[in-house]
Amino acid sequence: MQRSGWGGLNVEQVGFIGLGMMGKPMAMNLVSKGVSVTSLDAAGVTIPGAAAAADAAALAQAARLVILMLPDSGIVASVMAALLPALQPGSLVVDMGSSEPGETRRWAAALGQKGCGMLDAPVSGGVTKARAGTLAIMVGGGDADYARAEPVLKAVGENLIRTGGIGSAHAMKALNNYVYAAGLLAVSEAAQMAEAQGLDLGIFASVLNASSGRNIASETKLAQEMTSGRYAGGFQLGLMRKDLETAGSISEQTGVAADMLQLCRGVWTEALSEYGPKVDNTEIHRFIKSRPVTV
Repeated sequence: MQRSGWGGLNVEQVGFIGLGMMGKPMAMNLVSKGVSVTSLDAAGVTIPGAAAAADAAALAQAARLVILMLPDSGIVASVMAALLPALQPGSLVVDMGSSEPGETRRWAAALGQKGCGMLDAPVSGGVTKARAGTLAIMVGGGDADYARAEPVLKAVGENLIRTGGIGSAHAMKALNNYVYAAGLLAVSEAAQMAEAQGLDLGIFASVLNASSGRNIASETKLAQEMTSGRYAGGFQLGLMRKDLETAGSISEQTGVAADMLQLCRGVWTEALSEYGPKVDNTEIHRFIKSRPVTV
């Protein structure tokens, strides 16, 4: 079933599974733009204006375009085990979380055997851009499936990037998050060294952002989250560590030596052991500050 939704486009009914920190504002954006949404959340979260399905089978009967916004491949597998048998032929599943690329390809093959399609469409931009509907979205999969999902994706993001075949977007997302994690770690270490020398961190941030050391961590995390002690960037440390594991798997599968990745992953693993998975990823700065200073 299709209805005239956002921008006057014919947008079919959407099933949305996973109303967490990112999923809830994304689903709310769909509703606010006139898309008919049926939602399902393990914690029982609902949103105004959306129907709530009793289970995955009921959601599959209500919608033929299903978005997954789930924390990891293990949870995706659990949901798909319930969803797949109930999907109608011609359904399209769009995994917008940060899943393991090999698992994504496996599910795409299983869906294909049932006459259904799949896209991997992980997002970047955090909670702020999820609320604003301005996420960057990487999209892997076939042209016809992309054309079908594009109006829905444009309702939650403003920068859609085609990445190639199925699984390619999840691979690029993991590698992107590795680069971000390495940058955040480098900024944290540099800030600690600057502070130990009595340097002004505000001025140091200005130097970084006017120079070749500029990155997203120095621009949007150093002053706002790290030196302020707010630590509320909107992405959990455990999820960052999970993405580094995915990047590590890509390194192993391709045979590409990634020494910096191994070092980076090691530090994030130590932080995870110290603080647990639920704290914000910017707390890597607090972890770096807590380590003994060697003389």
